[in-house]
Amino acid sequence: MNSNLQQLFAIAQKKHKMIIGLMSGTSLDGLDVALCRFSGNGMQTQFELLEFETVSYNDFFREEIRQVFSKKMVDLEKLTLLNAFIGNLHGEMVLQCLEKWQVKTASVDLIASHGQTIYHAPKHQHRQKNYPNATLQIGDGDHLAMKTGVITISDFRQKHVAAGGEGAPLALYGDVILGSKKGENRVLLNLGGIANFTFLPADASFSTIISSDVGPGNTLMDAACRQYFNLPFDAGAKIALSGKVNEGLLAALKAHPFFAAALPKSTGPEVFNLDYVQVAQERSSTQKINPADLVATLTVFTAQIIADCILKNFSAEGLQIFASGGGARNPFLMQQLQKLMPKNSIQNSAALGLPADAKEAVLFALLANEAVAGEPIVINSNPAVLMGKFSFGR
Repeated sequence: MNSNLQQLFAIAQKKHKMIIGLMSGTSLDGLDVALCRFSGNGMQTQFELLEFETVSYNDFFREEIRQVFSKKMVDLEKLTLLNAFIGNLHGEMVLQCLEKWQVKTASVDLIASHGQTIYHAPKHQHRQKNYPNATLQIGDGDHLAMKTGVITISDFRQKHVAAGGEGAPLALYGDVILGSKKGENRVLLNLGGIANFTFLPADASFSTIISSDVGPGNTLMDAACRQYFNLPFDAGAKIALSGKVNEGLLAALKAHPFFAAALPKSTGPEVFNLDYVQVAQERSSTQKINPADLVATLTVFTAQIIADCILKNFSAEGLQIFASGGGARNPFLMQQLQKLMPKNSIQNSAALGLPADAKEAVLFALLANEAVAGEPIVINSNPAVLMGKFSFGR
């Protein structure tokens, strides 16, 4: 047997696996690196988060990514170069973290790399009848594996799309395995660039689990902060708290047909961006709105579309909501969510042993564990597949 396959076979049989999960989201703030220990698989999975760090991106990297991010027309050479560059860069960041944590590379069994999403194109969005759902993440797994010497599993979303899904949200599988609790109706809410959730019913029935994108999470708020305040995001919600909500603009923002579409569904910054905000401003005659009022309005808009979706689709009482992602650190957003859903408990996902900032990286590490040790799980109408492509480090 090929030595790489022998190594992979040995890893698959190990009682405990050390897996690094990597997540780079649409906010482009940095690479989330989570070192996890897993045992078991499927609903018998047990995990421990050993180390976590977000390695910040520099301004050069952010600007390079924005040249190809969510754009229909891009420089193909730039895109090609970035695919290799990001793989190498993420490999270097992993090695830096391991050195800082005093963890030997040889003790790591697998790296699970989400890559950098640059375009998300479900069929309902691109509307080209001859083409299927599609999504694209860059940051080549072979480069990452060769840089670190660790078997790398990457490009998870492609299998989901190939099996008939939209490639998002993939949090579903990890949420079900790590977040379910019989006797308790739960919503695991991720407040990343795009907000998504997984509903986990109290009866633990896989046939009624729902996972879906909701719409903008931080993406519009962050874009406005960059545009008008030269800040990456609204730290502590200071800008939003200093502004006033404009009801006319709020109504125009909520008028998009995506919000009325049936669940499950997915979307991205290709739809919800500053051009979208500009159109809403024109429709509401708010082109001259104070920038702080704009950020306040966008924050309330985000809270309202999330609350509207949850209250419309699930019982208004007794839901236990666990929030993760960068938005969970936005006090104004969290206050608005609790105000809009007063009969429901809203907690940080840390209460589940999944720190808000680390959750997505952990979930991709879990997908890697499933890829080598699990079996496909049938969850409602979602594709029952194991995801990820394997790259060997030698």
